[in-house]
Amino acid sequence: MNKRWSVRMKPGNADVIKLASELNIDTVLSALLIQRGITTFDKAKYFFRPDLRHLHDPFLMADMEKAVERIEKAVASKEKILVYGDYDVDGTTAVSLVYSFFKKLHDDIEYYIPDRYLEGYGISTKGIDYAADNGFTLIIALDCGIKSVDKIAYANTRGVDFIICDHHLAGKDLPEAVAVLDPKRSDCAYPYKELSGCGIGFKLIQAYAEKNNIPFEEVACYLDLVAISVACDIVHITDENRTLAHFGLQKINSDPCIGVKSLMGVAGRSGNYAIADIVFGLGPRINAAGRIDDAKHAVELLIACDEAKATEKGMLINVKNTERKGHDQNITDEALSIIENDEVLINRKSTVVFNENWHKGVIGIVASRLTEKYYRPTIVLTQSNGHIAGSARSVLGYDLYEALYECKDLLIQFGGHKYAAGLTMEPENIGAFTDKFEQVVCATIKPEQLVQEIQIDAELELKQIDAKFFRVLNQFAPFGPENMAPVFLSKGVRTNGYAGLVGEAHLKMAVIQDGSPSFDSIGFGLGNYLTEVSNGKPFDICYTIEENVWRDRRSIQLNIKGIRF
Repeated sequence: MNKRWSVRMKPGNADVIKLASELNIDTVLSALLIQRGITTFDKAKYFFRPDLRHLHDPFLMADMEKAVERIEKAVASKEKILVYGDYDVDGTTAVSLVYSFFKKLHDDIEYYIPDRYLEGYGISTKGIDYAADNGFTLIIALDCGIKSVDKIAYANTRGVDFIICDHHLAGKDLPEAVAVLDPKRSDCAYPYKELSGCGIGFKLIQAYAEKNNIPFEEVACYLDLVAISVACDIVHITDENRTLAHFGLQKINSDPCIGVKSLMGVAGRSGNYAIADIVFGLGPRINAAGRIDDAKHAVELLIACDEAKATEKGMLINVKNTERKGHDQNITDEALSIIENDEVLINRKSTVVFNENWHKGVIGIVASRLTEKYYRPTIVLTQSNGHIAGSARSVLGYDLYEALYECKDLLIQFGGHKYAAGLTMEPENIGAFTDKFEQVVCATIKPEQLVQEIQIDAELELKQIDAKFFRVLNQFAPFGPENMAPVFLSKGVRTNGYAGLVGEAHLKMAVIQDGSPSFDSIGFGLGNYLTEVSNGKPFDICYTIEENVWRDRRSIQLNIKGIRF
């Protein structure tokens, strides 16, 4: 697939030069800082030196005082508390964190994860009935609940109080809960709005600890779970999230909890984790529990107190992940076959594919893979409980949620955000919905949004990449949304004579530029360029810079994202 290259900024203006001088760094690095809104020495110091003292006061969050007081009352009067959370990574890490913290203080506490297929996302009537029928008088809901106005009203009739800890946008009305913790509430003055659901749970236990003189170390020991949620829920890695992720990664790489350590073991990697390693190594395994079987397995792993139990659950989750990958690959192959054998579908500006036998738990993953392949708004549909369930993914800059809103007359329900959404409809509406969605996309998408873009942060000469440059660049991590690993452009490079294939599709080479040393490079999926790069002619590359570790030898490596002649 051809991709367009877009360079964001060239270093050289007065602000860039001034900041580079103050920090004694390359102007390319100061340009990257300014792109991130870091324009002064003091802001750079704050950015480069994360500190747990940078965490905001949890009591700045609306309703936090009410939430802490209600939990204090429950603990004092020995009420039964139920910790309730969503079945994805963010929800299960949040439940594990809050449950583990309060379990040390209160015996009458359990957790509840709704069944993905029988109860669906969010607060369920079944969950409320379980609480009421079993004597639970307080539910702490995590990563869900902000729009559950009717469900919370029902819980109130059954004598079950709710504390909601959510990070999604609120609806017109807030639920009538004892406390609603959500920085995105319009009346919430909390200074950072982008916490994960597990991050909200962390702020709750931080507040409870402060109020009850519990050492912060009793809270900080759960930062590995917070880092996993931040990575896998694709929230912004800025401000407070960046601090939480920084110290969470430190814990993962030095002293993870027993469950996380077991998960790392089955993932085949014991340390040196970055955000991307969590996203691709740990997250899919945690998610697989709920996609294929029961998300409670993930919680049982993450709250495990002995290694034998953690090992057992880790191996089970790994088996489920292998099963998930099998479903994923089979369905992806079937979906690609449908598209490639349908002349109408292959020429559309959107993709909607359906098979009643596809596994609901992996259609979101398949939608992402189809979007990567054809780069257009994509929806994968399957049958579930008599209805048609769908998972949708978008391309950069295109508002998928708004497109679905235009089709709402054909849907039972839908929800999500700009780039990912879920939906349900009646079986008889599949054809009409497919056509309507295509009409909406055609009318609203810009031609350039259908061509994948490589966003390049700055142009760089290879000779600028020295040990100091790399050391400072590493301090930009952890990388993620709103703080992505910088992509650089270098023009007129050549191979130093070495270029070959790794596997069948990956390009391995060493590149040089006038006056530069040679840099080892890897281009995943770029093996088709081997003949061209081997002919001695110059070419342009865009890439990220990373550290390659091989048999205890560390070296700088370029991760090639694109090649242009």
